[in-house]
Order: sequence, then C-alpha cells, then structure tokens
Amino acid sequence: MEAFLVSTGIVALAEMGDKTQLLSLVLAARFRKPWPIVLGIFVATVINHGLAGAVGAWVNAWVGPDVMRWILGVSFIAMAIWMLIPDKLDDEDVDNQSRWGVFGTTVMAFFLAEMGDKTQIATVMLAAQYNAYLWVVLGTTLGMMLANAPVVWLGDKLVKKVPIRMVHIVSAGIFLVLGVLALLSKDVPALA
Repeated sequence: MEAFLVSTGIVALAEMGDKTQLLSLVLAARFRKPWPIVLGIFVATVINHGLAGAVGAWVNAWVGPDVMRWILGVSFIAMAIWMLIPDKLDDEDVDNQSRWGVFGTTVMAFFLAEMGDKTQIATVMLAAQYNAYLWVVLGTTLGMMLANAPVVWLGDKLVKKVPIRMVHIVSAGIFLVLGVLALLSKDVPALA
C-alpha cells in the first residue's frame, strides 16, 4: 500500500506545471469535450506507465542491491534537479494528431508527451524501488489523473490558482529526500 500512496503523491506533485498538464489545458480549450479527453489521458497513462513499470521491475530483478541503491539514489536526486526546470509544450504535440478525433488525439499526444517525461522516469524508479509493479502503476496513473483531469474540467482557472513554482520545489524536495534515503540505505527493499 505504501508503494501505491507514494507513487500517487509523487506523480500528482510532479505533474503540476508539467508539459502533459499543459497539454490537458490545450486539449480542453481546443476540443471542449472533457470526457473523451480524460478517458484518453487515462488510457495513454495506463499504457505508458505500464511499460515504464515493467522496465522498473526488470531493473529490480536483474540489478544487485548495491547497484540498485546507487541507481535509485542518483536517479531520485537527478529527478529533484529536473523538477526545478520548467516544462514547455510544443504545438506539434496536438496539431499533428487532430485527424484522430478527440479521444485518439488525446491518447496519441499524451503517450508521446510522456515518453522520457519526469513522471515516466519516476514510474520506472518507483517500480524498481518498491518491487510492486501493480501498485506503482496504479498509483502513478491515479497521480496523473488527479493532476490532469481537474485541468480538463476547470481549465486555466485552476492552473492560475496553484503556485506551480512552490509545487515544483516541494516535489524536488521529496525526490531529494528519496535519493538521500536510497543512498544511505544498506538494503534498498527496506525503503519499501
């Protein structure tokens, strides 16, 4: 259960101000059909994070505990630094996809936008750390939905009221703490 809760919280925070949250806003403004957009976000996230979680589980199975400790520690600290760098949304993320309808456009745009994104990398690291594939993927998917679905329904009213810079600083702090804990831990599974 800890893997689920930590995964949900980390991804929900990491998503604040992320390019996929901006993408949610753009899709909502462009199509004005919230349900197909939210469903598209969900489908793209399940597929993307399912694959990322599988990579994390594979890493956990094939890398020894000492190497895993260093990979996780350095990765979480790198993620803390990355959280402080603002994201930008390319117009191509939406424009090239519109021929597939609202749902198809959302699935394709979200899946592609998540490739190599902070939350995808976080999903890999969390699945490797907790060795709880299903709980991590469910948690990261819920975190994505908690961060993005309200943006689709409430649009820029919500985004303007949330202090994105502060959320990024808090997220960076959480990743930094996780990185330090991983580096100081003698046994990585003890973090779970």
